[in-house]
Amino acid sequence: MTGFGKKMKETEHSMKTEQIYIDLFKECRKIIDGACADGLNAPRDKALSDFEKNGFPAFPSEDYRQTPVSDAFACDYGMNFNRLAFPLHPDKLFRCDVPNLSTNLYVVVNDSFYAQHLSKTILPKTTLPESVFSGSLNDFAIRFPEIFQRYYTKLADTAADGLAAFNTMFAQDGYVLYIPPNTVVERPIQVINVLTGNIDVLCNRRMLIIVEENAQVKLLVCDHTSEENRKFLATQVTEIFIADHAVFDFYEMEESSAHTTRLSSTFISQRAHSNVMVNGTTLYNGLTRNNYFVSLDGEHARTHLSGIAILGEQQHTDNFVKIAHNVPFCSSNQLFKYVLDNISTGVFTGRIFVAPDAQKTDAYQTNRNLCLTRDARMFSKPQLEIHADDVKCSHGMTTGQLDENALFYLRSRGIPEKEAKLLLMYAFTSDVLDTIRIDVLKDRLRQLVEKRFKGERSKCGGCYNKC
Repeated sequence: MTGFGKKMKETEHSMKTEQIYIDLFKECRKIIDGACADGLNAPRDKALSDFEKNGFPAFPSEDYRQTPVSDAFACDYGMNFNRLAFPLHPDKLFRCDVPNLSTNLYVVVNDSFYAQHLSKTILPKTTLPESVFSGSLNDFAIRFPEIFQRYYTKLADTAADGLAAFNTMFAQDGYVLYIPPNTVVERPIQVINVLTGNIDVLCNRRMLIIVEENAQVKLLVCDHTSEENRKFLATQVTEIFIADHAVFDFYEMEESSAHTTRLSSTFISQRAHSNVMVNGTTLYNGLTRNNYFVSLDGEHARTHLSGIAILGEQQHTDNFVKIAHNVPFCSSNQLFKYVLDNISTGVFTGRIFVAPDAQKTDAYQTNRNLCLTRDARMFSKPQLEIHADDVKCSHGMTTGQLDENALFYLRSRGIPEKEAKLLLMYAFTSDVLDTIRIDVLKDRLRQLVEKRFKGERSKCGGCYNKC
């Protein structure tokens, strides 16, 4: 492992966190570049310059007021610049699959695509068309440099996003999915992100998704940790390009640990008549910040974003959504729900932007939150910025406790109080789960949500998770 090396001295703690990483990047630049394709290395100088100017998002930023992002980087993490292999036990680690969901299965360990052989019972032979690429980001940059350079960093603006700049500086690998025109992938693709290590680890994952004209694909990404007591920090930048008449489903599920910090930014560009579904489920975590930036750039594009966060203990989840309607005749729908217990904290910011020429826009945003204790906290900020006059736009937000009348009704029918509360919580989240367009995945997530409400930690079909 290459990283900070020795533990930071007290005098070093007084330095700005950003400067520590800037110095580390400059010191290890040759090692970082030496393990990567030219396409990955080319944007690093600009990213460094942007990061030196802006640093991490900080408290004065209205969008990060409730989530102390920079504090998460203050720990002494190891970073695997030399691309050293981790001592893994594949037969135990990679059984994480949704039962009865037949997928094309891939694995990313920390921030490196896992290309080693896995037994057929764990990683069955893929059934993807030969023209489809699903694999290592670094490998894709070497084999298809023109396509890579056409898309990489084109959505993730390092000048406007300090986390994107940091990730672009340090990212050495990740995952790429390329679907050529007129290709329909019937079998869903599943990527398992595993955080592991015998020390505290900081990893920088990168994902690039390109779905060409008239293509269709569904992608499920699962985040897990293999060491419950280690601290993990993962930055992730995902760039998604959806061409004309393409259909793309993107499902994310996080079930990590209380010591895991996940800072994810997803950038989506949609062209004409495209259809995108995004669904994010947080079952268990430490601190999570999910950014979703959607740009509707072609007429009649449709997008649906939804998510559930089930929080307890001291967990913290912050979902930030910005949808830009840049052209006419597009539609978007947001639905996010939180269930908060103990002293957990939830944050939701939803922003709809309608450009002056984006007439006939339909845009809706809903945030509903359930606080099970007086100490749980929810911060919600729905926003509309409309510069066109022929549109249909609305937003709504509610935060409250379980409906006492509904609870009384169930108990009067002989249902015990604990079970009645579970039924109400389950009913509260059901409409978000109903948006999922893979029936087997929908059924499995219903089971996982029910287990979570009961206080149980799932092993998600058998993954090696010390729960």
